[in-house]
Amino acid sequence: MNRTSRNGGKRSVLLLLCLLSISSLLGGCSGVSGEEQQESRLKLKIADISTNTTFRVAKSKGIFEKYGIEAELVNFATPAEGVNSLFIKQVDVAFGADFPLLNAAGKGDYTIFASSGTATDLSASEWKLYVRKEIESAADLKGKKLSFSRGTFIPYLWDVYLAENGIAISDVELVGQGGFDEAYVALKKGEIDAAWVYGAVLNEKFSALSEARELTDMSQTPVRIGTGLIAPTELLKKNREGFVQFLKALDEASEYAQKHPEETAEIMYAEVKQPKDATLKDLPVNPWSIGFSDKAYEGLEGQKEYMVSSGIIERDFDLNEKLDLDIVREAFPERVIDIKKGDGD
Repeated sequence: MNRTSRNGGKRSVLLLLCLLSISSLLGGCSGVSGEEQQESRLKLKIADISTNTTFRVAKSKGIFEKYGIEAELVNFATPAEGVNSLFIKQVDVAFGADFPLLNAAGKGDYTIFASSGTATDLSASEWKLYVRKEIESAADLKGKKLSFSRGTFIPYLWDVYLAENGIAISDVELVGQGGFDEAYVALKKGEIDAAWVYGAVLNEKFSALSEARELTDMSQTPVRIGTGLIAPTELLKKNREGFVQFLKALDEASEYAQKHPEETAEIMYAEVKQPKDATLKDLPVNPWSIGFSDKAYEGLEGQKEYMVSSGIIERDFDLNEKLDLDIVREAFPERVIDIKKGDGD
């Protein structure tokens, strides 16, 4: 080998060593190793149900991963069951309607930190009231057995609906049940006379009952129920930026689902065997838009007043003290109302 080749080889080795040294220095300056980056990800066990598309799209399409969330979905029959699972630390975060959220907030150190933005007339119209065939009007419900899912807002809905039709809640018998499947069997057998039902799958199932028919829907009442997100207060305090990213992931997942309904239907069928046509029917009436509006606040306020007056909440509390809107405000400042601590009940 000639001198030029040897010198060229030495220069190449020296150049490679310099590049490696610079790379090492830059890696040291960043101060974040691959393992440390993995550790910085927010790990969450999330309560879910088999008809909710948002969490499943966020997970299956890598949106959670994009925003630094390591998510595990834990499935429940109802959102209320998911919220209740917070008490035994089975999950870290849950979503649900006003009733279970307030119930959890009243019982422990849990904080509501965002709303899904689904308290709309269109969403309300999907809550159908199915009654036995012989019941022709609301007046015929007097003295009847009316179903409600335990731990949900449905007793409140019954109270409002019956009052609007001149019937006192004491004039009916409310029958607590574990879920819609139980209500279906009971309505078919005549063990109950009426039940509120939500979603394309259940509405199709109940409408096929020869023993029952649809009487009305919730959009014909003043009740509007959205859903909110809740987590242990301490977890939110320790992971504020992580939860900001969590909300951004949910909003992006919802937008993706709305723009790609066929793909979303495929995801839901593959993961929970929800019929594709049911997903396609549910999607347009239930788009999530993460924020916290006046309507969301009014819904919580009205529901809390009912729960306190009826003794469901034994010890009243300041609603504003159970809200932490700074997290959602950082994610979507234009979608959040202003509240002041200490201005609640």
